[in-house]
Formats: sequence, C-alpha cells, structure tokens
Amino acid sequence: MSDFIVNIDESNAAQLLIEESHNRPVIVDFWADWCEPCKVLMPLLEKLANEYQGAFLLAKVNADEQQGITQQFGVRNLPTVMVIQNGQPVDGFTGAQSEAQVREVLSKYLPKPWDALLQAANDAMEQGDFAAALPPLRQAWDESGKLHEITIAYVHALIECKRLDEAESVLGDIRMADQDAAYEQLVAQLKIKREAAKSPEIDALEQQWNADPDNLDLRCQLAVQYTSDGQYKEAMEHLVGVLTIDKEHADGATKKTLLDTIASLGKGDPLAVEFQRKLYSMLY
Repeated sequence: MSDFIVNIDESNAAQLLIEESHNRPVIVDFWADWCEPCKVLMPLLEKLANEYQGAFLLAKVNADEQQGITQQFGVRNLPTVMVIQNGQPVDGFTGAQSEAQVREVLSKYLPKPWDALLQAANDAMEQGDFAAALPPLRQAWDESGKLHEITIAYVHALIECKRLDEAESVLGDIRMADQDAAYEQLVAQLKIKREAAKSPEIDALEQQWNADPDNLDLRCQLAVQYTSDGQYKEAMEHLVGVLTIDKEHADGATKKTLLDTIASLGKGDPLAVEFQRKLYSMLY
C-alpha cells in the first residue's frame, strides 16, 4: 500500500474512514474476490489515486473479510464506492463505472488542477501586483475551459494592467446568459479606464505625430510613452510600424525596445507571442 491507498479493517477503520475524512476526501471501495466488476473498477481507482498523489485517500474494504464495516455502511451490492467527507458519506455509486464517470464523481470533491494557479494570482492581486497575477490567471483560464468566475478575475486583472483591448475581447466572448452583475461592473470599469487612459503626455505626442506622421523618432517617443502608461499593444504597433519602414532605426535601438517590451510581458503571453511573430516575419 501507500500513503494514499490503504486496506481497511477493524483496527484502522475509525482513523482512516472517519478521522482522515476531515483532512481530505476518503474514497471507500467495497469489493470481494468473487466480484468480477470489482476487478475492473479497483485498478481504475488505484490509477486515479496514484495520479492525484494523495489529494484523496483510497480505502479498500474486502466485504467478505470485513462484514461488520460493510454492514455498518449499509452496503448491499458490490462493488460499492462511497465518498466520505468530514466524517459523513456524501456521494457514491454501485457497479463498475467508466473512467469518465468516476472522474466526474471525484471532481466535485477534489482540488482542481488550476486551484494553485488561482491561489498564486489571488496572492499577487492582494499585493496590488496585477501584472504578476496575469500569467497564472491566463493559464487557469485556459486550463479550466474558461470558467466564468476565472474569466471575471482575468478581465479584472487585464483592466488593472491597462490591457483594455484584450479585456474587451475576453468580455465580448462571455455568453449573454453569464452577463451577470460582475460582468456589468467590468464593462463599467473598462469604460472608465478607456476615458482615463490618455495622459496629457500621450495627447501631446499624438497631436505632434498626427501633424508629422513621417517622423519616426516622434513615433518611437509615442511608443515609449504608451509602454510607460501600460498600453503595450499600442506601443508595439507603433514600434513595428517604425521597423517596417526602417529595420535598423536608431542604430537598432528601436528593435531592442520592441524586444524588451515583448520580454516584459512574460513567456507565453498572447500579446507577446503575437508581436514576436510580427517581428520575426518582418525581419526574416
């Protein structure tokens, strides 16, 4: 046996079935040697126990040898699987089940693969570091199949980081049925951030550049100002625009500025990937 697969008898039943269930879910498998479906189900349960590495305890009860325990839990058919949490049976099934069916039952009681990512993101946001929260939030968002509550947190972080176009794009994909109060609040926040996004410095540089659109140096200054204001997409679009005209602008300094901006977004960031591709296709 192991730390997460045990055989149950009278000597350890109270400790491992009841007391341990206050620490983690206990999955109890009632089986017998003569039971053919048991021989199909048990290896599947053991596989999942090994996969989850202790997130739950798999407790195996030989119904023939442990009749007292079996009767105490009211088991009438084999195999029977029970989920015990906080000292009480909360779920279960009888008969052999497919792996998908077993996973569906267990998923309600086990940590999600993205829980640790959300914890890291929440810790960062509590410290006011929304930029650090973005990578784990994005990964959790992807891995969870874009669960609504994670989508809301992700958009909030995007807005705080002034990545407004991305926030708007993610919000635009939320189904009408999920457009709840949290969604409406983010829409309002996005509108406010857009109205406040342009600093006087950006306004002044935009007016100068509009009056002199061929001035590449001015366009680079505007890009740098966008970056300092957290508007990374706008900044990189201007830098790519400059490099499209002059690949070695400012003796390569503009290219370095673009590379530094991409690097600052972090590995795997969709915006970074997008502009890495643009830069690569332009240069090569």
